[in-house]
Formats: sequence, structure tokens, C-alpha cells
Amino acid sequence: MAIAENTLNLLAFDLGGSGGKLMEGRFDGSRIGLSELIKFDNRPVPINRGLYWDIEGIYRFLLQGLRKAAAAGPVYSLGIDSFSNDFGLVDKNGELLTPVRCYRDDRTVRHADYVYSRVSKRKLYELTGNQNARFNTLMQMGAMQAAGQGWILEHARRFLFVPDLLIYFLTGEALAEYTIASVSQFFSFASQNFCEELLAAFNLRRDLFGPVSMPGSPAGTIGGAPVQDQGLPPCRVVSICEHDTASAYLASPLNSENTIIISSGTWSLMGCELKAPLISEEGFHYNIANEGGYPGHHRFLRNVMGSWIIQEIRADYQAMGTEYSFADLEKAAEGAEPFVHFIDVDEDAFFSPGGIPEKIRKDCGKRGKIPESAGALTRCVYESLAMKYRRNLDILERVTGKTFETINIVGGGSRDGFLCRCTANACGRPVVAGPREATALGNMLVQLIAAGKIASVEEGRNVIAASFPPVRYEPQEASRWEAEYRRYCALFPE
Repeated sequence: MAIAENTLNLLAFDLGGSGGKLMEGRFDGSRIGLSELIKFDNRPVPINRGLYWDIEGIYRFLLQGLRKAAAAGPVYSLGIDSFSNDFGLVDKNGELLTPVRCYRDDRTVRHADYVYSRVSKRKLYELTGNQNARFNTLMQMGAMQAAGQGWILEHARRFLFVPDLLIYFLTGEALAEYTIASVSQFFSFASQNFCEELLAAFNLRRDLFGPVSMPGSPAGTIGGAPVQDQGLPPCRVVSICEHDTASAYLASPLNSENTIIISSGTWSLMGCELKAPLISEEGFHYNIANEGGYPGHHRFLRNVMGSWIIQEIRADYQAMGTEYSFADLEKAAEGAEPFVHFIDVDEDAFFSPGGIPEKIRKDCGKRGKIPESAGALTRCVYESLAMKYRRNLDILERVTGKTFETINIVGGGSRDGFLCRCTANACGRPVVAGPREATALGNMLVQLIAAGKIASVEEGRNVIAASFPPVRYEPQEASRWEAEYRRYCALFPE
């Protein structure tokens, strides 16, 4: 592909809970063009009682994509983002000490009492502003200690979140990027560093964690000793917003002051941007997460299970020999009878992989009819997801004291017209859908600021909106959806 002389080429490696990809962005001064260099599936691997990521395979795909990018022409910089909370541990020689566990591993449930006996849920929220959740980094490290693996933490030289681990493999730099550290439940917004009180409570050394790196700062250069045998040319690596949700929120093209943003993928992260953390008794009661973002773009949000359940329905049918694309499932859902089945998408039973259709049928059977077909199952999830969005909208408005006029769905879920219509109808607000590749675009936005090519997030958002115009959905059937929402609330009280 010929590259214009004044075009800046950027790479974004985006690792999600169901797949990963390396995207190339070409910035000509006013627009960004995207192309996908490599894409791969990424599913956790069960081994005995544990659940692990194939981190070596992920790194192999990253190298493959980098070689492909280098063959096409000069690359200015690379940013890496991923899901949060998971980590690797390396020894004094830089060797990976253990496999990388998946946040869906149920060891955190088995050992939750160990964590909360040392620090209560309320105290954890006061210190970190993070939601209390089974997948948090603190829960995983506490589970290691409770299971007799504390010696690994004691002998490790450095703890590295997944994007920082991949950067370490490429550059030898061992950092802890701010946005992904901020959701670990070990980070203090007050000190802007790892919380000394929590490190002491769990007997963890401060030097186990690298220095906190802010978005936009340099994270080393590819091409040195770590990859000298890989044939890769030198390339800057930038600490972008490494938590994928932080990157996705940056790509929202709307005025963030009056917009609810839903980063829709394996998870749905639904919230708003604030100037600073909001840590309160109400926030604790509703388990609302405070998450660090690019300076001035703090996230205040609730986690919703998201398209994970749809992905698992598809995988289950696939295992039985029936192949459905996501478009097939969407079409089947549109043809199914509306408002017959509801579930709480955040029910613990739906968190772990495997047997999701049967879990849904069992759950629905407690209240009435059982969804038998793929269309009925998928419609159940879509409508239940939209109802959960409405509930979270009500909660976020109550806690922040704000009224949000619009909902912006970004990420993979933005291409799902049926989900967008359900969300607009359930919430009674217009839904603006897009951009689809929000995480990669937010990743590149920070690279552009670091390169001095744009001056601010606001300027970058204007570039993204001009490059990828969003689609608008207006709410319909207000009275019917309001009645069904009341029924949903009666079935699943707060």
C-alpha cells in the first residue's frame, strides 16, 4: 500500500476478552483511516481448576502483526491496550514466573473471605473508589496468598499488567500505566500511586510494582535486545490509556458533559466522564467504579456483563455443530416474540464460560416460560441488557445529580442495530452508535497527542467523528417499554 508522505502511521494493539487485533491508523492531518493488520480469537484455557490466557500465543500474534506493519512502511509509534486486572510476574532475570490467569477464574470466589477479613469492602471503596468485584487484581493476589502461592509474590521481581507485560517483552521497560493500575483495587486516587495501606495489609513490596506511567508518556523502543532476533525495526512505544475502556471512552464523539457512554464489547461499561473521582456512600452502595482516564476524563461507571453472554450462546451452538454468525443471532432475536423472558445479565451463573444457554433456560424456568430457540435466547439477552442499561441510567443520574440527554454506544456493540434500538427504547433517550473501533481510535488519539499532531482530546474526538460518522436511533414505543421496565424491576429488585 502506498503511504502519503505527510501521513503519520500509528499502530494500536487491542486485546479483548474474546479476541485481539492489531490496527493500523493513517492520520493525514484531518482524518484517520483504519485497517486491520491481524485479528485472532482469544479465549481463556481451562487447566485443572484454573483458567488461563495463552499469553505466549498472544505475543506471537503481536509479533506477526508488527512484522506485517513494518513490511508496509515506516511506523511512527505503537500503543497497547487490553482488559484490566490480569497480570504477569517476572523474576530478576526477566523470565515469566507463572502462566497468566484469567479474571474469570473462580479462585477469587473461593478465597474472597481471606481478602475481606483483612480489609472490608467499605474500606476498600473508601481507599480506592473501585467497585468490589470478584475479578479485581487485589482479589487475584489475595487468592494467591490464600492458596499458598504467596511465595511467588515474595520472590517475583516485578508485577506487570497484561499490556505492560507485552511492552516489557518488546522493550525491556517495566512500567505500570495509570489507567490500568487505577482499576486494580490497589491504587489510591488521593496519592496517585499504589495504596501503601493496602500493600501493607497484604504484605506486598512497593518495588514489586513499576513506576506509574501517565498516558502519553514514552514506554520504550522496539528494536533493542528483547526482540533483536525478531527482525523488527525500531519503533516508539507510547503509554496510551492501556485499560481498553479508558481508550474506548476517549473516542466518544459527543459532548461528554451530558452523555452516558456505553463501551460495548465482551463487557458493557456504562457511565459518564467526570473531572475527578466521586467516592461516596451512595457510590459504595451501588458499587459504582471510579476509573482513571486521560487527565480530565475520569470515568464513573457500572460494569454490565455485555455481549459475553451472546458470545457464549454462539460458542455453545458451535460446539453442538450449529454455526451462527452474530448477524444470524441478531436476526433470529428480531424474529422472536418480545418480552417473554428476562434475566439479570449480571447473575453470577453467567460469569463463567460454558453451558450458558442451559443456564439461561434454568434461570428463566424459575419464573415461567423457558426460551428454547437461539432466537428466543438471544432476544432474552438483548432485552434484559437494555433493561439493565435503563436501571444503571437511573442510578447514575441519582448519584451524580446530572440528567443525561444522550447515550453513546461505542465499540463492537455499536454495529448491532437491534441492541441500539432496544437501548434507546428502554432508556427513553436517543442512542448515538459509533465508532465501532473506539478502543483502537482512543489508543491512537493519545499517540497523536504524544506526537504533537493534535492538541487535546476534544480535537481528537472531532477528528474521529469526521472520520467515522455515528448513527442515531430515536426511542420508540415509550409506554410499552416503560411498562415492561416496571415488570423487570419487580422481577429483579435493586
